[in-house]
Amino acid sequence: MPEKPKIAFYWCASCGGCEETVVDLEETLLDLAAKADIVFWPVALDFKRHHVEALPEKSILATFLNGAIRTSEQREMAHLLRSKSQLLVAFGSCSQLGGIPGLANLFGRDDILRTAYFDSPSTVNPDSVLPSTRFKDDGHEVELPLFDNLVKTLDQVVDVDYYVPGCPPPTKVVRDALSMLLAEQLPAKGAVLAPDIALCEECPRKDSKPEQLFISAFKRPQEILIDEQQCLLAQGLICLGPATRSGCEAACLKGNMPCTGCGASTSRVRDQGAKELSAIASLIESKDEAEIGRVLASIPDLIGTFYRYGLPGSLLRRKRINGHAQQEVLSVK
Repeated sequence: MPEKPKIAFYWCASCGGCEETVVDLEETLLDLAAKADIVFWPVALDFKRHHVEALPEKSILATFLNGAIRTSEQREMAHLLRSKSQLLVAFGSCSQLGGIPGLANLFGRDDILRTAYFDSPSTVNPDSVLPSTRFKDDGHEVELPLFDNLVKTLDQVVDVDYYVPGCPPPTKVVRDALSMLLAEQLPAKGAVLAPDIALCEECPRKDSKPEQLFISAFKRPQEILIDEQQCLLAQGLICLGPATRSGCEAACLKGNMPCTGCGASTSRVRDQGAKELSAIASLIESKDEAEIGRVLASIPDLIGTFYRYGLPGSLLRRKRINGHAQQEVLSVK
């Protein structure tokens, strides 16, 4: 009987939603277990790092790695799983784009540690102790991962074969990706395993969008009673469907909420945030500079709105701290 292909799942800097979407495969997960051996999935099964280290090189058919890369341990695991896997899949927004953890690139490493360990209202730290990578006590030594200065996407650390977008990836997209890989029906390397069309194309409200749409003010969802049939952009809501890849079956839109862009962009877009900003800015009705400024001021958080999921993977990548780019890893004090 031929040996079944091996599959692995791993979790780096993310919320865990991508792990939940694997569980949401339900009966399909049982089908996967029948067709492949899950040799590493520490969030669900009792696997340790040494189990992966003992595997032969390239013995894993595909590893689905979710989460951005923030610590030395995550970098090490990314390199280890790359070496053990024939195919490495960036699984979810954080792995593909940097995700919401990537918004930490707006701050320096020292600022983050200061906020977490000194300045937060709930922190009691009279001796101003910061985590150390090594700690010795009573003859025992503990080693902690190094906290990097920069949040990175997976492909900024190791070579990536495929991408599965979403926060978390839709179950159907995950199911199709697994079926494709197990059947060895592989697209070109670097492909995003989701439809390469804008979300507006599968939006149930698309027929209600005016041919010429001009906006005099942007509104937040809690500020209006949202019409369940009308285009959300036409209601003055910032919906990022025009700059976001489809594949989620318009789940948020069907829930009467605007798209926030977690599905990444289509292949024709280099910087999703810039595309989103351009698309929204082009809808402003006024040509008066002062009035345009007033309309844009109604968007409370430009970076958080247009780079919510993709700052590390964007052309911006990070905010310059104190007038210069920070080095990527600082020594622990």
